[in-house]
Amino acid sequence: MRVNPFYRQARFLTSAARLDQCPPDEGYEVAFAGRSNAGKSSAINAICDHKGLTKVSKTPGRTQLINFFALDDQRRLVDLPGYGYARVSVKVKQEWQRHLADYLENRRCLRGLVLLMDVRHPLKAFDLQMLEWAAHRSLPVHVLLTKADKLKRGAASAALLKTRKALEEMAGEFSVQLFSALRRSGIDEVHRVLDRWLDLVLPDESP
Repeated sequence: MRVNPFYRQARFLTSAARLDQCPPDEGYEVAFAGRSNAGKSSAINAICDHKGLTKVSKTPGRTQLINFFALDDQRRLVDLPGYGYARVSVKVKQEWQRHLADYLENRRCLRGLVLLMDVRHPLKAFDLQMLEWAAHRSLPVHVLLTKADKLKRGAASAALLKTRKALEEMAGEFSVQLFSALRRSGIDEVHRVLDRWLDLVLPDESP
C-alpha cells in the first residue's frame, strides 16, 4: 500500500493558550495527546516525515500551548500540552488542564484523538481520564503504544494485546497499535487512521 505523502506538507500555523485564540473552528482537526514523557513530539515528527516540525525536548513537559500544524487550508494536526509529568507549579498545571479541557469539550471541528502511551506504562490515570472523556463525547481515539523499540518483540506484542483487551472492555470507539519513532515503525497504520478522520483520499494512480 502506498502511504499518502500529504503529511509532509505539514507546517506550523499558530499556538494558542486559550480556546478563543485557536484558529477558526472549521474544517478537520486531529489532536495528539499524551503524558509528557510518551514521545509525542517525536511521533508527530515521524508521522509527518519532518524532523523539525515539533521541538523534541530532553525535559518532558515543555509543550505548554496548543500548537496547530496546517496540512492544507481545511485540515490541521494539533499538538496538545503534555500532561502528568511537567515540573511546573500546581497552579500552572491546573491552568493547562482547564484550557485543555475547554478545547477538547468545545472544539467542534475535532474529528479524532491520537492518544500516546509509553508501551511500558500504558493506561495510567490521565490516559483513562482522556478515554472516558472521549467516550462521553463520542470521539474516536487511536492509541499509539510508543517506544516499542524499548521492548523485545514478544513483550511488545503482549503489551499490545493486553491494552487492546482493556480498551475493548471500555465504552468508546478505540483502536490501538505499536509505534516506534526511532525505528519509524507503525507510521503507515497511523496514516490510514488519519486519512479516514481527515477525509483524505490518495491521489489517483491510474495512468
